[in-house]
Amino acid sequence: MDISRSGAARVVVVGASGNVGTGVLAALGGSAHVADITALARRPPTRPGPKISWRAADITGDDLAGVFAGADVVIHLAWLFQPTHDPAATWRTNVLGSARVFDAVARAGVPALVVASSVGAYSPGPPDDRAVEEDWPTDGWPGAAYTREKAYVERLLDVFERDHPRVRVVRLRPGFIFQRPAASQQRRLFMGPFVPGGLVRAATVPLVPDIAGLRFQVVHADDVAEAYGLAAERDVRGAFNIAAEPVVDCRVLADLLDARAVRMPPRAVRAALVGAWRLHLVPTDPGLFDAVMRLPVMSTARARAELGWAPRHNSLAALRDFLAGLQEGAGASTAALAPATLTGRAGEVLTGVGGRA
Repeated sequence: MDISRSGAARVVVVGASGNVGTGVLAALGGSAHVADITALARRPPTRPGPKISWRAADITGDDLAGVFAGADVVIHLAWLFQPTHDPAATWRTNVLGSARVFDAVARAGVPALVVASSVGAYSPGPPDDRAVEEDWPTDGWPGAAYTREKAYVERLLDVFERDHPRVRVVRLRPGFIFQRPAASQQRRLFMGPFVPGGLVRAATVPLVPDIAGLRFQVVHADDVAEAYGLAAERDVRGAFNIAAEPVVDCRVLADLLDARAVRMPPRAVRAALVGAWRLHLVPTDPGLFDAVMRLPVMSTARARAELGWAPRHNSLAALRDFLAGLQEGAGASTAALAPATLTGRAGEVLTGVGGRA
């Protein structure tokens, strides 16, 4: 179904309260083709928005088919990043929960499904470092829960598409997603309680580790949200890489912070991360560092040509927005994006969990 020809489409957004979901709600709310949005979250806010009705739902156990009934599109964004010390918990939500979402889409007869995949689903990049297109293998990196789970969900989608060919399935594979209102959440999830967000600014960070081979792609959350809106509305299928230019490396980060890049061997950085993760000083596990070191650079040509998408922010602007949010302790009104948690930084240290998406 091409809802761009309609003015009365109903869209369900699963995992609507996080970094991407809040932007997707705004993008859909501004579309003349969307009449009604059902936003699902484990901890929904109390205030509805234009066209938006919030519902509490946990994809690991709640009935979903009843919520999806009558929808024109389901956008599945729900994902649990923590606790990295308990991979069974993230598997239960990210893999088994996604399987329940897909099954509910089929049982409810929803004609279109848009799913949040990731650059992390890709196998390690080619040795010549060329940009890969959407046909690059999606076997992930086996040493990190995040990449294993993203790759497994891709396999679930392969089976779903085979068994339900009438459902239009779109997979978006974005790079690292940043925005100002998500800065506090991302500090909790990935950086840990000992990062003084207010001091992460130019002239206060003297050194940035220059790790050979580390480079990654960035995209602003607003631009990702626009891509989801286009994927929901247009009659497209398949996978789309979503990222902005330029590709970011340690020297780019050093320039942003007006700092000096100091060469450090990856093994030394990984060894320090292993110790810090085991002591609950940082929430990011060493396997994710290994995965990031092997990520391919993605070509976004298909998204530009077939989806009609182009980023309004380059990667440097997205990083500046995030850094400004860190300095301010920025957040948003949803539980996922709250600027602070009830247990504070002490709770982060005790549990090794920066927060829950």
